[in-house]
Amino acid sequence: MVTAFLSVAFIGIAFSPPAAAAPSRPDDTSAVGGTSAVVPVGVTAGIAVFDRQTDGFTEQLNPSMQFRSASIVKLLMALDYFWNRGSDYVVPAADRAWLDPMLRSSDDDAASQYWSSHGYSSIVTRMRGNLGLSDTEPPGDPNFGGHTAISARDTVTIYRYILEKAHAPVRNFIMDNLRQSTRCASDKFDQHFGIVGAFNRPWAVKQGWSGDSYPKGTCGHTSPVSPRAAAGVGPAAAAVDLTRPALHSTGTVGAGDRSIVAVYTLHQPGTSYGKAFTDIGRLTRSLNVPGGVAPSGKWYGTWSSEVVVRSEPRIGDNALTRLPAGVEVLVGCQKKGQSVSVPPYTNDWWAYLPQYGDYISNIYISHPDNRLPDVPLCSSPK
Repeated sequence: MVTAFLSVAFIGIAFSPPAAAAPSRPDDTSAVGGTSAVVPVGVTAGIAVFDRQTDGFTEQLNPSMQFRSASIVKLLMALDYFWNRGSDYVVPAADRAWLDPMLRSSDDDAASQYWSSHGYSSIVTRMRGNLGLSDTEPPGDPNFGGHTAISARDTVTIYRYILEKAHAPVRNFIMDNLRQSTRCASDKFDQHFGIVGAFNRPWAVKQGWSGDSYPKGTCGHTSPVSPRAAAGVGPAAAAVDLTRPALHSTGTVGAGDRSIVAVYTLHQPGTSYGKAFTDIGRLTRSLNVPGGVAPSGKWYGTWSSEVVVRSEPRIGDNALTRLPAGVEVLVGCQKKGQSVSVPPYTNDWWAYLPQYGDYISNIYISHPDNRLPDVPLCSSPK
């Protein structure tokens, strides 16, 4: 069924023969030097940061390199929906019912329905022409919308159109939804990586993830769900790499949406979601993003799988979400709570994670001491 193909396309699970990563374009002089980006070993990145206040780029690394879009293509779908609607168009409640979760929670069912009912790849072709995109190409197989080719510089162009050229109701609708990005995506993947972890609000984000080494989402307080099985294999656009796990973070940062940030990453085969989550976080934190304010706290690695984040420093009926295995977390403060044992270790200290608003036991933090030496004690009401 078409729906099955499309659901897989936007989740990003694809099993394909090896494909070479698209090289930088010959005119891509920024691919060497001219950036403060610290790219983790084993990661291939395409980066563009545009300062709307000075009307110039502060970061460019492989800005024209093509990546499979994963769910970033949903921005083009939203713009296609609004195209030629007029400045006084009011979105019907029935359409908000799928547009809101598609933009906030990366809902795949909503995206698949729009993709199949509005022309498949022609959506990408229309928006490429309407927006004047240079590197964006439709997928080789129209059933795989998430294989659309896109670049960091084209992503900046998309956001500039939304912020500077779209009718105010369109701009407000899209950006307000991106500001309300949910931590848990519709497929239970934690989508608050990259921009969201690197900077305090205000921000607005649309994220993307794709890879067969991301076996399931663990986000939320309910049991994790497995992704839908792949119904087939579709070719990529041009030479887009479908074999390496991808994780992308795009959006705006700072008051007045000062900076537009596009970070596209490919990781080594077999990379876990938690490792990719950590790598794109470190990369994004290294960028020069005008208007961006880094959150306070200390970053620490974690161990074990699906560590539970709890509303209080105790074990009980207070689980709120689960961390991707091995992910790095920001610790704001720590306090004593219920003792937790993982033989032969026992620890009664708990770490407060400000970006989650909740706690994990220090026993799951990668540090030899029970109490973290460079993290302050929590004060009420945390």
